[in-house]
Amino acid sequence: MPSLTVENYLKAIWQIGATTGSSSVSTGKLAQSLKVSPGTVTSMQKALAEAGLASYRPYEGVSLTEAGRTLALRMLRRHRLIELFLVQTLGLTWDQVHEEAENMEHAVSDFLIDRIDDFLGNPVCDPHGDPIPTANGDLRTSGEESRPLNSVPVGSKVRLVRVLNQDADFLRYLTESDLSIGATALVEQVNEAAGLVSLRRGDRSVAMGRAAAEQLLVVLQ
Repeated sequence: MPSLTVENYLKAIWQIGATTGSSSVSTGKLAQSLKVSPGTVTSMQKALAEAGLASYRPYEGVSLTEAGRTLALRMLRRHRLIELFLVQTLGLTWDQVHEEAENMEHAVSDFLIDRIDDFLGNPVCDPHGDPIPTANGDLRTSGEESRPLNSVPVGSKVRLVRVLNQDADFLRYLTESDLSIGATALVEQVNEAAGLVSLRRGDRSVAMGRAAAEQLLVVLQ
């Protein structure tokens, strides 16, 4: 039975790879994501390779084997379904559920996760818009083509479909700005010189830096 640490590493490798579009993840990026030293990461990468869960090449990075990918998606499925369950049934906010899901995902059974999935109506996405893997490891998507908010032309009407930066403070800022998954807004201004993106939502204007806007995926309406 994989340990909690192994499961966390596999999940982090998959998530970094999905974000960067690369199957190989560097030691530095993995250390930064897990908040551990590069030396600790190197030792675990070797252990994952010995267990047949990853392929590791010094100075090049680590990539998941089929067995590692299967386990990583299994943990993502647990994490994201638990987050959605906590929001929809217990009324937790989207900035509160990550840590709770981190604690719970290693303890619940696949049977319980499948029951939660059925209870929630087999949802496609979690509260942050992240796709929820099926029990078979397939990623369910809405089929809509999304793009970062900072790449959208001025005057476009957009709908928020995913938040990549799930830091609790950033999520609370979005909540205070009345921006949640499914919210629509008009791109009012993109100021390259100042590095600002401004949205119009009803009678309210919301401004944010381009780096923050890059973390919001939207679809054109």
